[in-house]
Amino acid sequence: MKIIGLTGGIGSGKSTVARILQEHGFPIVDADLIAREIVEPGQPALAELAKEFGEDILNADGSLDRGLLASRAFTTKDTTQRLNDITHPRINQRTQELLDEARENGAEAVIYDMPLLIDKGLHKDMDATIVVHAAEHVRLERLTTKRGLDVDDVRRRINAQIDDETRKQHADILLDNNGTEEDLTQQIAQAVDKIKQLTKQAQPR
Repeated sequence: MKIIGLTGGIGSGKSTVARILQEHGFPIVDADLIAREIVEPGQPALAELAKEFGEDILNADGSLDRGLLASRAFTTKDTTQRLNDITHPRINQRTQELLDEARENGAEAVIYDMPLLIDKGLHKDMDATIVVHAAEHVRLERLTTKRGLDVDDVRRRINAQIDDETRKQHADILLDNNGTEEDLTQQIAQAVDKIKQLTKQAQPR
C-alpha cells in the first residue's frame, strides 16, 4: 500500500482536496480529525493541555476552548512546540492504527492529510507528497471571511508553520489553489493518475 502525504498551509484548501480525493476512492487518514479526537473530554491529552496552558481553556462542559488554546499555543515557537509535545505522540499512534486498518482492507493507496507533514519531516516517510498552495493573501481572505477567524490569529498560525517556498520544494505533486474549485478539480484528476501509476510501478509497502 502506498502512503501519499497531503499538506498545505492553513487556508490553502487542503480539506477540499482531501474531499475530492476521497470521492476518487482513496481512504483518508485525517490528522486534524485525529487531533480533535485525542482532546475530547476524558482523554489524557486534554488534562495535560489544561495543566500546561491553563485550566480556563476548558469550557464549562469540560470540552476544549480551541480558540483560547490557539491564542496561547501559537504565540511563539516554544509554546507551539509544547502543544506539539503533548498531542503529536498520541496523534501518531492513532494514525498508525488507521493506516494499518486501510492496509488490511486492501487499499492500494491511502491519503495522509497532515498540516505539519513537512514541518515535522514526515514527508520523508511518504511514497509521494501532495502540496496544496495558495498565496498568503488568498488564505487570509478565506479564513477571515468564510470561517470568521480573527486576522491576527490567522497570521500567528501561518507564522507558526514553515514558509510556502520550503513546503513547495518538497512537493512531488503541487496543486495551485489560487483559482476556482473547478481549476483545482482538474489538477486533482491529474494527481489521481499519478498516484495510480505509482501503485502500479512500485512494490507494496
